[in-house]
Amino acid sequence: MFDSHVAVLLEHAVSLVNTLTDGESRGRPYAVPRGADLPEAVGAAVSDTAGSLPRTFDSAEAEHLAATARAMRRVFQAMHDGDPDLAATTVNRLLRDSGARPRLDRAPAGNEDGGTPWQLHFHGADDSFAAGHSASCATALALAVGGSLAGRLGVCRADRCDRVYVDTSRNAARQFCSTACQNRTKAAAFRARKGGGG
Repeated sequence: MFDSHVAVLLEHAVSLVNTLTDGESRGRPYAVPRGADLPEAVGAAVSDTAGSLPRTFDSAEAEHLAATARAMRRVFQAMHDGDPDLAATTVNRLLRDSGARPRLDRAPAGNEDGGTPWQLHFHGADDSFAAGHSASCATALALAVGGSLAGRLGVCRADRCDRVYVDTSRNAARQFCSTACQNRTKAAAFRARKGGGG
């Protein structure tokens, strides 16, 4: 499975894509909040992921992350469509545009013995949060697409839903963005069987 740090970054990518790209969600049209509502939506997307603290964004950072989310959606869609070449090309563009580069930085807080451990980051120490987050998510997607777990990037297979997910199940059998979409699909299949007399 994914390294825990990469798993968290992929979770961030999923949250950004699902919050900041238009489409369909759980059977309904989904439109990204625009204008003055966009920074709040970005803040919600970032704080929805594990271990993230609530934060506020200005409109430039919000637009930056929304653009990153649109590009990341193309990666998930390409993998869903069985086109790893397009996914790789898109990830390479994301890596270039975000200025992603690995570096070790000291953690902000010390550990129990008084030392501060080193942490791997994929952006410069002086980058804005939006630039750093874009670089980190792009790197996580590169590790997924370039590794044996590329098929774990998915787009919901439920009718009228195009939200994305990362399959962390043991048997790589996940097909839906949520339990709600899985249940919707099962209920529709049951109604179809019942209506067809089968």
